[in-house]
Amino acid sequence: MKKLVYILCLLTYFSAFGQTKTAQDFGFRHLVYKYKTDNVDILIKSKKGEENIPKPLFFFCQGSLPIPLILHQGKDVYGTFPFNPDSLSNKYHLVIISKPYIPLIADVTSLKPDFTYADSTGKFPKYYSDRNLLSYYVPRNIAIVKFLQQQTWVSTKQLVVAGHSEGSTIGTKMASGLKNVTHLVYSGGNPMGRILSIIEQNRAYETDTDSTKYGEDSINHWADIVANKNDMSSLQGDTYKATFEFSEPMITYLEKLKIPVLVTYGTKDWSSPYNDLLRVNIIRQNKNNFTFKAYIGTEHNFFPLTDDNKPDYNIFNWDNVANDWLKWLNEN
Repeated sequence: MKKLVYILCLLTYFSAFGQTKTAQDFGFRHLVYKYKTDNVDILIKSKKGEENIPKPLFFFCQGSLPIPLILHQGKDVYGTFPFNPDSLSNKYHLVIISKPYIPLIADVTSLKPDFTYADSTGKFPKYYSDRNLLSYYVPRNIAIVKFLQQQTWVSTKQLVVAGHSEGSTIGTKMASGLKNVTHLVYSGGNPMGRILSIIEQNRAYETDTDSTKYGEDSINHWADIVANKNDMSSLQGDTYKATFEFSEPMITYLEKLKIPVLVTYGTKDWSSPYNDLLRVNIIRQNKNNFTFKAYIGTEHNFFPLTDDNKPDYNIFNWDNVANDWLKWLNEN
């Protein structure tokens, strides 16, 4: 989670908002959508002056953890998207959705060190944990897309769904279940499921020895999750049900897609071998609707690694990645 803090710090810009705390003050349109019994916050980033010009949606599914979408500290404001959205906003209205029952806007001093939101007991809110499921996010997001595409400022000629990390799994399921998705950007995901990234990470640690066996512990933990796959109790992190759902292999869904798909990943990410596996399978099947972009020597969030295998946070590649997405979209 330390890498997340660095990313947000790198995306800081100085503004004159003072203590104002509305999404409009930070350059977003803010809509509230009623999904079942929940009020869902929707942020739309459009090019200034072109908010009402019909453009397609670029629907971005963010990664894990209960982090408010707009973070600030005094006059410092942190990026809502991991990349600068300006280039994409020339062509699209960018959409991002809040985590359930997590404040839309927060001062970072009120959050935990990793910028996650906790209740008065120091835990993630129960209403969040109860909904932090693939089976919740996908139908919720699809309902929101359908709602947005009814607005006069939205063009339905194209619909791009993009997701990074956990969001890549959500995006894949959306593309599989929503026929009017025209393009999918699958970024930093593990086509074989979350649990394999966890195991891979624990296998790689120098402390994974014959005596510690962290990798083996992860596999035993997975067996426990499978045996209790509907367990919704959680002391802090994901519930067993959440881990089980997000560990469903997306490779099956991806290989069935006929729309253009862009897969981006860092070759030093824990999920890299499984993206390579997907790539090999796609080549074997002679499918021509996939494009792969591997960022050599970078980790999960596209930071290069130093000689001691630590992310070099001085080299920020996210804007380059987003520009590659836009170039691919223009060509496909």
